[in-house]
Amino acid sequence: MDAQSAFVLLGFLAACVAAAASGSIFRPGDWYEGLAKPTWRPPNWLFGPVWAVLYGMIAISGWLVWREAGLQGAAVPLAIYAIQLVLNGLWSFVFFGLRRPDVALAEMMLLWAAIAATIAAFHPIHAGAAWLLVPYLCWVSFAMVLNLSIWRLNRAGA
Repeated sequence: MDAQSAFVLLGFLAACVAAAASGSIFRPGDWYEGLAKPTWRPPNWLFGPVWAVLYGMIAISGWLVWREAGLQGAAVPLAIYAIQLVLNGLWSFVFFGLRRPDVALAEMMLLWAAIAATIAAFHPIHAGAAWLLVPYLCWVSFAMVLNLSIWRLNRAGA
């Protein structure tokens, strides 16, 4: 790997860290602990490691597309990729910061669509990059059902 490629990979990693920072700023806290949650929800400690792996895969995915087609050759797919990262970072603010599981659910639906669009846009350029995003889409699908369940269980008090 040459220096430019390594620098760009670091840029993709930094973008993912920026999206993840929202989860560090807007933490679950006492409000979340007080909510009714479904019995099948994973333990809180699991979310950090899962997201760390997913963010690594998201960064590598974007980098592979950039490496294959360049910024100009993949401008639209990389713009969609950027949109999904912004939506990813926004969810923690909406759910934990604003304490709005209902709005967070709608935002997560947009995130899900943006991830699916990113996969579709990446696939013709680099199939491996698209496949790297499939676990992310699966996790967000699960998280969306969890978000829906929490909202439904707490509608009167949320």
